[in-house]
Amino acid sequence: MSRILIIEDEQRIAAFIDKGLRANGFATTVVGDGDAALHELLTGEHDLAVLDLGLPRQDGFAVLREVRAQRVTAPVIILTARDSVHDTVAGLEGGADDYMTKPFRFEELLARVRLRLRPAERAAEVTVLRSGEVSLDLRTRRAQVPAGTVDLTAREFALLELFLRHPGQVLSREQILSHVWGYDFDPGSNVVDVYVRTLRRKLGEGHIGTVRGMGYRLAS
Repeated sequence: MSRILIIEDEQRIAAFIDKGLRANGFATTVVGDGDAALHELLTGEHDLAVLDLGLPRQDGFAVLREVRAQRVTAPVIILTARDSVHDTVAGLEGGADDYMTKPFRFEELLARVRLRLRPAERAAEVTVLRSGEVSLDLRTRRAQVPAGTVDLTAREFALLELFLRHPGQVLSREQILSHVWGYDFDPGSNVVDVYVRTLRRKLGEGHIGTVRGMGYRLAS
């Protein structure tokens, strides 16, 4: 199991990332300031770090410079509200492996995390998810059902991946919104219901059930 260090001082965002990564099979540690981040990274116990730049005590740039000077080679994905070209270039030239700006979508962060993990870990990762008669190839982003191959949009893919990683489990609309659309999406939206209906049409009836008053569940 890959170990990911989340370095984020805004608790709401840190909790959102932590919950999402754990749901996808990663072990996580969360810290909220530069000193704690530096201490954790220098232990060498983490396979990847998600690093905010605007941290208390010392900022993300300082943390990144020090860990690279100490020859810590774990991939670092900068996740920050700073979206200038200057900051992006400074982060990448300072030793970051990737740079994302806020607001962000969790599905994109997850994809970048998987991409940046060490090659041996990526090779061992499951590439096809299956439950009952439904399978999803994570490389081609296509689903397979008895009726044939199903092409999916990016949101449909993320939604089906979430269901397949939790077969038989009831997922609330709020959980689905958080994972597929991001922490800043309007919780009063009916977008989940719309996409579930679309996915049902593509997969065929009987695969995704409605649990009244609770959410949706993929048949296992």
